[in-house]
Amino acid sequence: MKTAAVIVAAGRGTRAGAGLPKQWRPLAGRRVADWTLAAFQAHPQIDHIVLVAHPDDAIHTDTLNVPVVHGGATRDASVRAGLEALRNQNVTHVLIHDVARAGISANTISAVIDALQTGATGAAPALPVTDALWHGVEGTVSGTQSRKNLFRAQTPQGFDFAAILAAHHAFTGTAADDVEVARTGGLDVTIVPGDEGNLKITTPDDFARLETHLRGKMDIRLGNGFDVHAFEEGDHVTLCGVAIPHTKGLKGHSDADVGMHAVTDAIYGALAQGDIGRHFPPSEAEWKDADSAIFLRHAVELASSMGYAISNVDCTLICERPKIGPHAPALTARMAEIMTLAPDRISIKATTSERLGFTGREEGIAALATATLVKT
Repeated sequence: MKTAAVIVAAGRGTRAGAGLPKQWRPLAGRRVADWTLAAFQAHPQIDHIVLVAHPDDAIHTDTLNVPVVHGGATRDASVRAGLEALRNQNVTHVLIHDVARAGISANTISAVIDALQTGATGAAPALPVTDALWHGVEGTVSGTQSRKNLFRAQTPQGFDFAAILAAHHAFTGTAADDVEVARTGGLDVTIVPGDEGNLKITTPDDFARLETHLRGKMDIRLGNGFDVHAFEEGDHVTLCGVAIPHTKGLKGHSDADVGMHAVTDAIYGALAQGDIGRHFPPSEAEWKDADSAIFLRHAVELASSMGYAISNVDCTLICERPKIGPHAPALTARMAEIMTLAPDRISIKATTSERLGFTGREEGIAALATATLVKT
């Protein structure tokens, strides 16, 4: 058994709203078509894939690593074009799938293939209708319809390749899907379990629904950072990237930016990636007097490379002096610039220790930070 997939992507999708055709619009970090193709490319029982696209969409398909053929004026014509492209591929069975069903799961693909392997000439996923059904005329209920034996059809719809190709060539008129074409050609079609996540993008609201499904359960990370630096001789302290005049400076291997260090460690902590010392060892001379923005940018870039977006950071500076309040807007703006984050996602505030401990004795400054990361 050699199984191919025909992904039908030649439609214009006008009901999905203005803009690009829906298959080329962004969805949960990828384009709709990218999600669909990835599902079939990853499936071990799919041997060949053909994408059927509109002739005007070359700019969108040129980067795809699959064969592309041009579709026709109708869905039936587009499917036939995809089937014809498979004639010389020694294909025994074919799955025909709507590109707009980007939430297709490996289990659903397998269910269709399993039915074909056990002798079905056609197989398609579907869900039983569970809602009450009405007939309506001019906005008024005119009758009811029994939902017994009714199903909501999905794709991929799988068939014996030679049989569905013959059925398509013999079919006249228009069909709702390939099951209708197959049944008109005398093929029996087995129903296999569908999946609620395998919804078809039709209207603008469907993008949000499918994005929720594709992103799955939210992965939220929380990290804490704490840092302390002692005072030494100097005329300013650097806090959150801003030089603040003071009668003393802060002692450290780098620029001793206690606030930025705490935020950086909070991000590393959320990623389970240790602390600044792991990535920038103080034993290495190159980090002597280094701008702490280097450390913070590294943490932000590491989060992005691991697939996380920083939702917000909260930093509390603990000291008697200097007074932080007048400088808080500047500190926030500088941190937002370094992190490429909106200022309203960054909180910089201060408190005293009521003259208790080393901060109360004005021997140094401490900082406590929290960072929230969300999987993108």
